[in-house]
Amino acid sequence: MRTLQRFFTVLMVLFILIAIVPLPALAASSAAIRAYDDAEATTKNYSGQTLIKAEFGSVNLKGANFSGADLQGAVFNGSELVNANLHGVNFSNGIAYLSNLAGVDLTDAILTSAMLLKSNFRDANVTGADFSFAVLDRTQTLQLCKTASGVNPITGVDTRESLGCS
Repeated sequence: MRTLQRFFTVLMVLFILIAIVPLPALAASSAAIRAYDDAEATTKNYSGQTLIKAEFGSVNLKGANFSGADLQGAVFNGSELVNANLHGVNFSNGIAYLSNLAGVDLTDAILTSAMLLKSNFRDANVTGADFSFAVLDRTQTLQLCKTASGVNPITGVDTRESLGCS
C-alpha cells in the first residue's frame, strides 16, 4: 500500500512540475527569490539562515555550513556540496538536481517532498533524516538504505521508512 501511495505521489509531483512549473519560472526574476553564484558563495557559512526559495546554480559549496538553515523550496542545480553540513535543515519542497552531495551531513534534516534526482549521496549521513514523499533515483535510495537509521526529532518519522527501505 505504501509503495502504491508513493507511486501516485511521484506521479502527482511530476504532473505539477510539468503543468505548473513554467508559470512560477516567470517570477524567478523577482527580487523575492535570491540567486547565489560562486562569487557570492565564498563565505560558505549559511548556518541558521532563512534561505527559503534560494537558488544555488552551479555553485561550489564544498564543506559549506547550512546547519539549522531554512531551505524550504530552495534549489541546488549542478552544485558541489561535498562534505557540506546540512544538519537539521528544513529542505522540504526543495530541489537538488545534478548536484554532488557526497559525504554530506543530513542528520535530522527534513527533506519531505524534495526532488533529489540525478544527485550523488555517496557516504552521506542520513541518521534521523525524513525523506517522506521525496523523489530520489532508485540507486541512490538503495545506497542510502544501507546506512539509514534513526527517527527525525521534529517530524517523528523513521528514516528507513521514509526512504522506503525494506
